[in-house]
This record gives sequence, C-alpha cells and structure tokens, in this order.
Amino acid sequence: MLTIENVTKSFGGLSAVCGVSLQLGKTPITGLVGPNGSGKTTLFHMITGFYSVDKGRVFLEDREITNLKPHLISRMGLLRTFQHTRVLPFLSTLENLIAAAPLQRGESLVQLFLRPGAVRKDERKNAQKAREVLDTIKLQPLAGELAGRLSYGQQRLLELGRILMADPRVIMLDEPTAGINPSLVRDLVRVIRGLTGVGIQVFLIEHNMPLVMELCDRVLVMDAGGLIFEGSPHEAVKDKAVIEAYLGKARDASKS
Repeated sequence: MLTIENVTKSFGGLSAVCGVSLQLGKTPITGLVGPNGSGKTTLFHMITGFYSVDKGRVFLEDREITNLKPHLISRMGLLRTFQHTRVLPFLSTLENLIAAAPLQRGESLVQLFLRPGAVRKDERKNAQKAREVLDTIKLQPLAGELAGRLSYGQQRLLELGRILMADPRVIMLDEPTAGINPSLVRDLVRVIRGLTGVGIQVFLIEHNMPLVMELCDRVLVMDAGGLIFEGSPHEAVKDKAVIEAYLGKARDASKS
C-alpha cells in the first residue's frame, strides 16, 4: 500500500536518510526502530510531505505522493501523529473529533444559507461518527471534558481518534506510547490492534522494544540514515547488525 523507493535527505551536506527503500502492506502493523538520530522521524517527515525528498519516490498504492503538500497526502488517506500531541485544548473531547471530520460544509457561508438541510445532515453524520470513534478510543466518559484537561495519555488517544475521523488507509504513529501511563498504554495497544481489523495499515516509530515485540508483525531497523534490517521482531533482537547499532551507541554515550 505504501512504497518508498531509494529516498534520500540531506541537511547542510550531512545525510539524514540515505537511499531507503521499503514497502508496507505485507503485514498489518510495521514498526520502525533504531538509535536516536538514525533518521526515523526524518523518514516519516518525507513520507508525509513535511520534509522534501531530495532523491527517490514515495507511492501510496499506485499514486505517487513524492513532495506533495501534507494536506493533500492526508486527503489521500495517509495520516500521522507527532511526538507531541496536537489537540484543540479549549474544545471538548467530542468537539475535537467533530472538528476533525473532513466534510464540513457548514464552514461555507454559501452552503450554510443555500443548503441548510445538507449542512444539518453533515453535522448529524459527523456527530454520530464522533461518538463511534469515542467508543473505539475508550473516551466515552470524557466526551464533554475539555481536551486541555485530559491527561497526556488521553490526549494521545484523542489525537488518534481525530485521525480516525478522516477514514485513513495508512496511519503513521511517531512514538505513540512515549510519556504515557502504563495503564493507558494497554488501551492504546488495543486501539491500534483494532485498526487492523478494519483494513488500516499501521506504521509506527517506537523505542519500547518489549512493546514492539508484542505489537508489531514486522520490524524495520535504521542506523546512520540507512535501513539495516527487515524481518520479524524476534529475528531483529538476534541480528548482529541490530545489536551492534544499539550497543555501539550505548558504548559511545557512556564514554561521553
């Protein structure tokens, strides 16, 4: 579903990502791991249009999306989260979800005055879908709570819910469990697993290796801007290149 061909990105002459090629769609949940600075988030930024691709191409199914604007890529069904939550703090949990619905004809004055029936129909449809998503992300009891008052983990769940309002085909999650209370991590894991049941591909960056072992069907490992491993999580933890990438960085850090 998502194909990346030999993508490269440099900053000031320094290579951040070097000729990475990969294909999603073989398994429902793919993890991207690697030491800090290995190029994982830069790769995510290039795929989703937040960084330009210097060389190489990116495809979503049979459509090339290389260097398209992020909002255009989102409309095609590829959506992502970031390392820091992005919710609307002064709206309620339910209102955050409704605001994320792609069809908002009520925002147009022309539609509002000329097609009020269609606008009301959209509003009812969006509200119903938002309640269904609330059920999916397990935040029904907090529907009326201001998003700014939610815990960090609850905001993470809400952020994922906002993505679900757009009917994504591929979701990219950048460190989804970082800083979350362990009890909410379990909720997030259940939500992510549930996505695969409705045909959504999940591609995630995660440093929690036990979680990667549990959640991911396939793992990609990056180091120094390149892809050094592709396979199952259990194969990854036994691979010599992967072990050296992690242990080598740990040794360097201990000397500094």
